[in-house]
Amino acid sequence: MNKKEQKPTKEEKIETETCQEEAIKNEQPQEEGTIEEDSLTEEKRLIKKLEETNKQIEEEKDKYLRLSAEFDNYRKRTMKEKAELILNGSEKCISSILPVVDDLERAIKNMENANDITAIKEGIELIYNKFLSTLGQNGVKAIETKEKELDTDYHEAIAVIPAPNDTLKGKILDCVQTGYTLNDRVMRHAKVVVGE
Repeated sequence: MNKKEQKPTKEEKIETETCQEEAIKNEQPQEEGTIEEDSLTEEKRLIKKLEETNKQIEEEKDKYLRLSAEFDNYRKRTMKEKAELILNGSEKCISSILPVVDDLERAIKNMENANDITAIKEGIELIYNKFLSTLGQNGVKAIETKEKELDTDYHEAIAVIPAPNDTLKGKILDCVQTGYTLNDRVMRHAKVVVGE
């Protein structure tokens, strides 16, 4: 046998095993160090992400609280405006009626000393027409009733009497109380007498 084919000696085997063990030992600390460094880096990254998330949550919480307070203020302001509107909403209508009241006061003073009844009657009719005109400017209209068909949306029949002729059957013959609409919505139904 030549030297190449010879089996390694015991010393060579021990030396080879020792070298391998040292290589393994040298490799292990490097791997463990890398794992520790990776876990530290991963931990730092997670901590940073957690801090960013907490910061974002605080910002969103602050936005929510501000929005909630703003909405609450808006709701209170709207309720206050609505209450004021209910209390003072009729101011425009009342201020337009005041001149008619002034005219009525003047008519009453003049009636004390007046002897001409036709002049008083004409004055009252003028005031009445002015009053109806003022109501009309504010959207109030009288409901038409004369010889109209009974319409329960606008009329309330309080009596039924025999019609003087066939053409007036089912039609309104007399209006006991005038009805009014405000902007095409019925405020008061007209109380009428209907022919049958």
